[in-house]
Amino acid sequence: MSPTFLLLALVTLSVFGYYFGRSRASALVSGNLQNLHSRPNYYGIYTALWCAVPAILISIVWLSFQPGITEGLVISALPETMKALSPDRLGLLVNDIHNLADGNIVSRNADPAMIAAAEQLNNFRAIGNSALFVVALVAAIVGGLYARTRLSPTLRARNQVEQAIKIFLIACSLIAIVTTIGIVLSLVFESVRFFAKVSIVEFLFGTEWSPQTALRADQVGASGAFGAIPLIAGTLLITVIAMVIAVPIGLFSAIYLSEYAGARVRGYIKPLLEILAGIPTVVYGFFAALTVAPYIRDLGASLGLNVASESALAAGLVMGIMIVPFISSLSDDVINAVPQSLRDGSYALGATQSETIKKVILPAALPGIFAACLLAVSRAIGETMIVVMAAGLAANLTANPFEAVTTVTVQIVTLLVGDQEFDSAKTLAAFALGLLLFCITLTMNVIALHVVRKYREQYD
Repeated sequence: MSPTFLLLALVTLSVFGYYFGRSRASALVSGNLQNLHSRPNYYGIYTALWCAVPAILISIVWLSFQPGITEGLVISALPETMKALSPDRLGLLVNDIHNLADGNIVSRNADPAMIAAAEQLNNFRAIGNSALFVVALVAAIVGGLYARTRLSPTLRARNQVEQAIKIFLIACSLIAIVTTIGIVLSLVFESVRFFAKVSIVEFLFGTEWSPQTALRADQVGASGAFGAIPLIAGTLLITVIAMVIAVPIGLFSAIYLSEYAGARVRGYIKPLLEILAGIPTVVYGFFAALTVAPYIRDLGASLGLNVASESALAAGLVMGIMIVPFISSLSDDVINAVPQSLRDGSYALGATQSETIKKVILPAALPGIFAACLLAVSRAIGETMIVVMAAGLAANLTANPFEAVTTVTVQIVTLLVGDQEFDSAKTLAAFALGLLLFCITLTMNVIALHVVRKYREQYD
């Protein structure tokens, strides 16, 4: 039995439990719903939860332990010569058995022992899935029968349903928090390994970035330089160019759509602006590399300027166009959320529409607008494809937008592409760059919260 079939069966039982619980609650009071503590829908949801939740919890636990158990059973049935292999070679063998069982390509010729192990693995999986299907359905039925015994006119079904929803929301929040903590700890641990090989002072204040390390002691010209200043400078340069383009266009577009445009015009322009958000970044990269960058280079040559074929200006311009929808859409929603009473009060005092926008609407919408700009900055800092295709990979320490630069995210991708050894400074540098980027964005968030709290307008 596949997990999909099990899910459909649980959904069917839950729906049946919902309708049964609702009808049962109505029958207990002979249709006089005023005698029920909660509305019949809550009794239905209560029954459906008892059908679904125990079965889902059992399925999660079962699927978490089943792969390890089946793999252990397969390894125990292997010939002694295979079980005597080193842990690394045994791990490769088990991986080949999994690939063979799934019908994928294996790294070696499949001998009879591997074929038998793959067949045995499929048999164990089938037995485990069938057992899970039976156990989950039994749990759902037992849970539904238990809920039926609890149904009564005095049952606080609404309170228990709301408590279950609260627990679910808390669990989702904990998952998000634990995931964030796990990401940060992984960055910290790997960065500590990197800083054991490279000085943190050199990394934070070095002005040269060349992560190629020597493979042999006698190798020349590959000693490695891990100064992150050029990467930070390139990231900030491209981000500033993008924000200079995106903030005015996005904010003025939002003001026009929310305050000046009619309903018909707004209905056409707003979807057209938001189409930009759906364009893949690789398409923006093509546009930057094939159209914008050559145009800027030719225009600079006609003016007597030396413009590189891959420049920060080209990447920043296209990135600014890409993040316009983020600022425009969010700012538009924030401006529309300002109470109409504030506008009416301003007009009643004799203010013009432009004065109302400047003195009333924008201060009231400032926290949301600032949040939209912060989201756009984060989007610009994290962009990779446009920079790769339009700005290049050269780690230059420069403030000239006509020269080629690179960013932190581009270097992270470059360092982790292909087969890498995670005991070398070159690979570990990617985690140090990730930690540095995390610290930069965290600092930006703290500053943004301070600015919002300082300049927020308070209204009753």
